[in-house]
Amino acid sequence: MSGEIIRCFIAIELKNQEVLRRLIEVRDKITATGVDLKPVEDENIHLTLRFIGEVPRSVVDEVCGFINTISYKGFQIHVKNIGGFPSLEKPRVIWAGVEEGSDELLELYRIVEAGLRRIGIKPEREEFTPHITLARVKGYRGIEKLVKTLMELRETDFGYSPVEEVIVKKSVLTPRGPIYSNICVKKLA
Repeated sequence: MSGEIIRCFIAIELKNQEVLRRLIEVRDKITATGVDLKPVEDENIHLTLRFIGEVPRSVVDEVCGFINTISYKGFQIHVKNIGGFPSLEKPRVIWAGVEEGSDELLELYRIVEAGLRRIGIKPEREEFTPHITLARVKGYRGIEKLVKTLMELRETDFGYSPVEEVIVKKSVLTPRGPIYSNICVKKLA
């Protein structure tokens, strides 16, 4: 179906299972505070390089064509610290940060952004901040307990994970949460 509309984004998956295990452990501690939030499912934890949104299949094919031309060397990221957007004191999104490797991620993001612009995809309005979303806050009842827990966890060191590939992912929204699947994968040199 050429008229098919696909919700998609460009992601980096965490290849180090120990880092992933630690992220899940911290996410579970955050969830245990009892605040109304939507935790990211284990299998959906990733770093979004660029959200694209809903586009026709033909555009997705162009994105994959471009992604496959990227020439970039693999590198390591150091996943460290807990933060929140817009702030840790009143978060809407709770995330784990990237310390080392953020310069490489920013450079890779700029390459992706330039390629997407050439395809006709509008540039992002927000500045790119490398992060791994762990949960989205739905309500602020009991927020004090959540903030206390976040402050205790804010300097957590999750470890290093290699960045070996860039993935275009499809996102199907369901009442139980999004279901992600790979559309195309570009291995980094």
